[in-house]
Amino acid sequence: PPPPPPPPPRDSIRRQRQMCIRDRTQTELEKYYGAVGTNQTKVTSPYKLRIAWDLDKTITRFSCHEKVADSLSRVLERVHDHYGNQIPSLGLDLFGGCLNVRKMRGGSKWSTHSWGIALDWDPSRNRLRWGKDKANFAKPEYDVWWKLWEEEGWVSLGRNRNYDWMHVQAAKVKKR
Repeated sequence: PPPPPPPPPRDSIRRQRQMCIRDRTQTELEKYYGAVGTNQTKVTSPYKLRIAWDLDKTITRFSCHEKVADSLSRVLERVHDHYGNQIPSLGLDLFGGCLNVRKMRGGSKWSTHSWGIALDWDPSRNRLRWGKDKANFAKPEYDVWWKLWEEEGWVSLGRNRNYDWMHVQAAKVKKR
């Protein structure tokens, strides 16, 4: 396997930690990020992303919140640098979406996707209710993938809550 990637610059970690919000209410998320669906920009991926529900379609750009764009770009660059031609075989190019203004499944609160601060990856092999016993992203070959996100301050619901392993977000989750 290739050597582990170098850590991100210290200033990027500091900026990302400042950007992330811990234990925040919907009101505080809105205060920090603005109204759902606003303040969006485009990010360009260094590798083609296949649309998870239509594998014949690819994209290289997608919308996300402007406050997470630089961090997100750094993560994708580092994923590309580390995994290279392994990206498709590991499903790291299977894009399940970012900006999607909607309520959480079965709830009344806004999803973090509504601000464009969450992404889903390879949803068919990392289903919402699957734990580490089934989810692909819980396997050891994805440890660096998660490390790259976490070094930028992003949070995995799979690693924190053992469900929704497809999901990574730029907002901390409450401790249980």
